[in-house]
Amino acid sequence: MTAKAQPIIVIKKNGGHGGHHGGAWKVAYADFVTAMMSLFIVLWLMGSSEKVKVAVAGYFNDPKGTANLLGTTMNGNGEAVTTDPSDKLKKLKEKLEAEIKAKKELEKLSKQIEITITPEGLRIELLEGKDGTFYQSGSPLLSANGQMLLTLLAGELKTLPNSLLIEGHTDATQYSTDANYSNWELSADRANTARRLLQQAGVRADQVTQIRGYADQFLRVRDNPYDPSNRRISILVKNGSDGAAPPAVAHARVVDGAAGANAAAGKEEGPAAQPAKQTEKPAEGASAQGKPPAAGPVAVPVAKTGLMGKLMGMLPGKKK
Repeated sequence: MTAKAQPIIVIKKNGGHGGHHGGAWKVAYADFVTAMMSLFIVLWLMGSSEKVKVAVAGYFNDPKGTANLLGTTMNGNGEAVTTDPSDKLKKLKEKLEAEIKAKKELEKLSKQIEITITPEGLRIELLEGKDGTFYQSGSPLLSANGQMLLTLLAGELKTLPNSLLIEGHTDATQYSTDANYSNWELSADRANTARRLLQQAGVRADQVTQIRGYADQFLRVRDNPYDPSNRRISILVKNGSDGAAPPAVAHARVVDGAAGANAAAGKEEGPAAQPAKQTEKPAEGASAQGKPPAAGPVAVPVAKTGLMGKLMGMLPGKKK
């Protein structure tokens, strides 16, 4: 009688990814972070006022119907949340237009005074006429109407925290045959004349941040480069109170002593005026002039105190 054949048993082991290869800890960590965030929100709500609780509860019940509720407890403890800057500029625009119409001398010039609200701020443009409305013809000198209008504008602009930008424009007519004075100089001089009168009438010295002269590069009437309205002065009341800061000079460096004064005056003073160049290290035992070094204390190199230096000092065998 033959022996009964033994069954073959095969044991299969599933090689699971353990340790850092598993992803179960990520799910658990995400749940933990979510729970902590929920806890902090609940703690914040418990310490808030009833007004805030009502606003938060109303938002979850009806987001659209509670948009006008205030969800903050800051009552003058920080920077005030101001309204849209265009609202203040709109009121200023209406006030200026009303004051211009109130003056009989300027009422007839209202068509040559355009006040518009732009994304940059409130733009006030004084458009010239054929005979010179605000400036004397071909001159940066202001006329009587120009002085009166700018004085009126200064009375309102000086009360604002906003910075100002003044631009000068001309038409395409050549100023003169003199190459030393052209429409570029005329447009810049007219803008500067407006700045001086505004400051004399009370506008702060630091309120005007930029003066620009564009000549005929930005025509108001492009189809007619010789239109008189292309000759104009623009005063831009910028949104906000901060003017544009001057760009930083990357290559600027501090110069000390007389060398700095000579460098500022464009003079050269020996080797100090020459740009620094990397030179070869003189041989040991000899100075840069080829003479033996004078007796005295020997300069010891200063050890680097950077991160690598500190780490190297912490290694075994590096301590003294």
